Amino acid sequence: MTRVCFVGSPDVNLQYELLSRETSREALATYDLRRPFENSLEVRTISLGAAISLCNDLQWYLVRFVDTVLIQEPSVSDDEWLSRSLARALRDGHLEPADTGTYLQVYGLERPDPTSDKVDATGADTADASSDDQPTDDTDTPTANKSGGGRQAQTVQQESQQAESTETATDSQTAPRLVEPLYVKRVDGDVPEYDLRPVDETLVVRLTEDEFSP
Repeated sequence: MTRVCFVGSPDVNLQYELLSRETSREALATYDLRRPFENSLEVRTISLGAAISLCNDLQWYLVRFVDTVLIQEPSVSDDEWLSRSLARALRDGHLEPADTGTYLQVYGLERPDPTSDKVDATGADTADASSDDQPTDDTDTPTANKSGGGRQAQTVQQESQQAESTETATDSQTAPRLVEPLYVKRVDGDVPEYDLRPVDETLVVRLTEDEFSP
């Protein structure tokens, strides 16, 4: 199974943005939703091609609400992720798995303080998602703002609660936050140490050469 993870932009509640809009909600309806990182949504697709197709279907939303798209393909690596551009190059046959892994983006993983005030797993207060400042757009407005009023707003809330109920133990209030990516090259098969700030864990993303900026 190929994993696709959408990491939201810092100023949005990604779960709300994707599940409150009819087109994106329908595109995600057949998948079990996970939240491996703060303000993210992950799905598992049947192949790399299916993962790229899903990204293409959601392109309008990715441009507006998503900061990073991460794809994990078992035929390439079980623990490292791919950028969307690299995944596309592999899908199209422009690169082979053995040709990847030199150019890397390494994120620190920072876990929120469990003693801090309770917020939802996106890092925003739960009340923010239902405030009067709901985003609108003529192309695909949130369902709660369309005709049908309270009943459709309730449907959105139920969709959001259903997504939360499917989360695993790792998809919790303590989901780690991706912080400060470091651009490095793999040296003799080893990933250089992440040194931008103290972190307990890191996440490695493989990039294309064009995406690499040391």
